[in-house]
Amino acid sequence: MATVALSAASAAPAASAAAQTPPAGVRIGLTYEAGVRPGVFVLPIRAAAGDSIRAIVQRDLDFGDRLTVIGGDGPAAAGPAGRPAQLNYALHAALGAAALVELVPSPRGWRLTLHDVARKQAIDTREVALPAPAFGEGWRQAVHRMSDDIEEVLTGTRGAAATRVLFVRGRRIWRVDSDGANAQPVSEAGALSPAWHPSGTRFAFSQFGEAGTRIMVQEWGGVARPLPGTGRGLHITPAFSPDGRTIVWAAGEGNGTDLVARDEGESGARPVTVGRGADNVSPTFSPDGRRVAFTSGRSGHPEVYIADADGTNAELLTSFSFGDRAYRSNPSWSPDGRAVAYQSQLEGRFQVMTIALRDRATKQLTSDGENEDPSWAPDGRHLVFVSTRGGRRDLWVLDAESGRSRQLTSGGDARMPAWGPRQ
Repeated sequence: MATVALSAASAAPAASAAAQTPPAGVRIGLTYEAGVRPGVFVLPIRAAAGDSIRAIVQRDLDFGDRLTVIGGDGPAAAGPAGRPAQLNYALHAALGAAALVELVPSPRGWRLTLHDVARKQAIDTREVALPAPAFGEGWRQAVHRMSDDIEEVLTGTRGAAATRVLFVRGRRIWRVDSDGANAQPVSEAGALSPAWHPSGTRFAFSQFGEAGTRIMVQEWGGVARPLPGTGRGLHITPAFSPDGRTIVWAAGEGNGTDLVARDEGESGARPVTVGRGADNVSPTFSPDGRRVAFTSGRSGHPEVYIADADGTNAELLTSFSFGDRAYRSNPSWSPDGRAVAYQSQLEGRFQVMTIALRDRATKQLTSDGENEDPSWAPDGRHLVFVSTRGGRRDLWVLDAESGRSRQLTSGGDARMPAWGPRQ
């Protein structure tokens, strides 16, 4: 993990800083041993909506899987204004806390202070505004952003609490918060294959029409509009480039499908793949936008391939042997560019896998039930996917490092998730 100095102590003179050199380990906002999840305690908030804010922040930090959240009210007694009369660092250290999160009302809204327990001092203080009304959608997202701020200061990596997931249910596109709250439909009927624009301000999807399927683009709160030239034949699985200027999708008229691309402002699409009757679908861009991974049946059954963004230099990514009837598809390129997640048919059931780009080493991430359609979170650590492990097809979230999973949606009939960008 990279070293990022965020402590107020960094302003001390060199001699003093040398005298306070921390022990060997990881130094971000805190000092802790590599591979250890430092303990964090969120102090009770004695103010209106304080219990709810604390519960959301605790859950967000727990779901981030980089910190260990310590429950309970802790040893510090709160004063009438919500601020503890005196922080007892020693008692919090005995509980296993490496950091304290303190949130109190202020003239500008709320004052967020993060404390380093070992050094017995505050390491970050900032003002936070939570829009009215309390418990509304904007209010919840602001609390989630605060959680992401906390995770970034304490670990050096920004969280993904203030993100959302698109998915298909009942042939409509739905949206759900990263913690499973506020699930709601956001498109008309007949929709499939949602894809986020990297700005987070709009999304694309495939919609059934009278003459086939077409690619639609919809602003949040706006009306979906068809992408010109996609009204006839099959047009499915759209994906935006990381800079948002290009959209790639699969198109065909009865003899296989090929990837085509259209740049912003252009009237027509250009070919990316030449499948000669095979199906080429489900594109996903590398983080730098230079390459694309996709599913192709050119080998006789679906496998994952990678190519330059213009379709040149295509090569097989997932390995197979002739006579192998495996089915590998639906790739999602990780935000750090190091791996591609995909679904693979193992013993008749789909499971979520990853393959490293450097050495092509594969890793099976799921085994309970049937699991498919993986999509990476912007933190590069978590994946959302469809699973039957609970008896119905719901969305689940997996920590790719620890294997810990949690259910995101309930009610079944969930498909084709797409984890959105930070906003």
